[in-house]
Order: sequence, then structure tokens, then C-alpha cells
Amino acid sequence: MSEVAAIPHANAEPGILADLLDLTKARLNLLVLITTFVGYWMGTDGPVQWLRLIQAMLGTALCAASAAAFNQLWEVKVDALMARTSDRPIVAGRMKKSAAFWIAVALGTAGTAWLALAVNFLSAALAASTIVIYVLLYTPLKRRTAWCTLVGAVSGAIPPVVGWAAANPHLTLGAWVLFAILFTWQMPHFLAIAWMHRDQYRGAGLVMLKSDDQTGFATALTSFIFTLLLTAATLVPFNSGEADGTYLGGALLINSVFFLAALNFFADRSRPVARRLFFASIIYLPLILGLMILTKA
Repeated sequence: MSEVAAIPHANAEPGILADLLDLTKARLNLLVLITTFVGYWMGTDGPVQWLRLIQAMLGTALCAASAAAFNQLWEVKVDALMARTSDRPIVAGRMKKSAAFWIAVALGTAGTAWLALAVNFLSAALAASTIVIYVLLYTPLKRRTAWCTLVGAVSGAIPPVVGWAAANPHLTLGAWVLFAILFTWQMPHFLAIAWMHRDQYRGAGLVMLKSDDQTGFATALTSFIFTLLLTAATLVPFNSGEADGTYLGGALLINSVFFLAALNFFADRSRPVARRLFFASIIYLPLILGLMILTKA
């Protein structure tokens, strides 16, 4: 990849720590930590081994940080074309591409090795797969097809399975329910973002939405369908006898609110409504995962 010119800034530079947090998408990594924790908690049969849990979360977070750094390294030219990403450290010239590359390599190596040595090989292999899928599949596909969102959702749905594998190497139904919840949740969450910033994505040459979906009908319909699939995924624990009526009632209530947000976006594809769906998705996930933890038998 060729170098891009640094973009001058009138304000003070953020600093090394801030740039590292930006390079590794620390805020998104918080979601990885949460879902890994949930996966471990739900996969544990006996008392929680807290040290093992912390090691699993740390290793998974390092792998996710590596994927984020590799992603920014790959997309320097693209990020420079969008206002929301133009101040990232590599684009703005505050960090050399060679430095970002070695940071990404170090994080991925450390995360995978940590999991393999301190937890187990299965969790290490799963965490490493998030890097491969996110960097080698999702990132290049963003410039070619709107199907990239499904590939990206696979990568984002693996962390809770890593957590489960760290607690229990047998990936039973519960592990795949968590995968399904994270996978289906990401679609309305991300499509709301993609619709709000569609002009920036289009201007940067990213194919995040169908090219012929000028009115947003297909985007909103896809969001709505995946919201229904998400509801179905969250009801599996009750249908399989692994959750009680308390969980069922809470899950139906939480899903109904998210369902209404998706339905509203289907009826009105304006930016404010898309933003409400985005915020509803942010509220939804910790509520449904928290409910699973609180009602675990």
C-alpha cells in the first residue's frame, strides 16, 4: 500500500495512548470483552474460574485489537476519504504504517499465544479466526459487495464462542445460540450505521449497501428480517428447556422494543429513525445478554 499525505490539524495532537486506542478501536473492543465474558459465564458448569476468565478476555481482546489495526492499515486511502475516519492515526500522519503493522502483528501473536498457553487451543484457534475473517475476507469485500456485512457479522459473533470454549471445550447448543444472537444482532445494528453514513461510504468506494437501493427499502427490510431472526435465536434457550418462564417474559419484552424500532425504520427510512434503530441496538444487546446471565440455571 502506498503512503498518503498527512492531513494537517490545527488542534493539539491526541497523543500516543489516544492513537493506540484509536488504532485498535478500543470502544468496539469493549463489546468483545463483554461478549467473551458472557460466553465464558454461560459455558461454565461449576464455579467460575476467574483467572481463566480474565485470561480468556485478555487474549480475545488482543486478537480483536490486532484485527482492528490491520483493518486500518489496509484502509488508509479509504479512511482518508471519509470525515468520520479521516483523523485516524495512520491517515493523519501521526503513526507510520510500519509501526502500525508491527503493532498489529504483536497484538495478534500475543493474543493467540496467550489463549493457547493459558486457556486452550480451541479458544486460540477461534480468536485467530476472527483476525483472518475480518482482515482477509471482510475488509477487501467491503469494496466489492454488500454481502460483506454478513462476513463481518461472522467475525463479530465469534468472541462469545471463544469465551464458551475457554470454559467448556464442548461447543454445545448454548455456544451456537450466542453466536446466532451476535450474528443476527449485528445486521440491524450495522445497517442502521451504513444507511446514516451511506454518502460517505459511497464516496469512499465502499459497497456497504446494495447499489440499487436508493430508497433504503432493501436495507430496512433486511434489518427487519434479521430482527425477527434475532428474536427466534433468543427464544431457543426457552424452547430447548434451558431457560425458564422468567427468561421468556424478559426476552419477549426486550425483543418487542427492538422489533418496533426495526419496524419504524422499515416504515420511515429517514436518518433520525435510522439513528433510533442504532441506539436501540446498543441498548438491546446488554439487556438480552444480562437477562441470560441473571436467569442462568
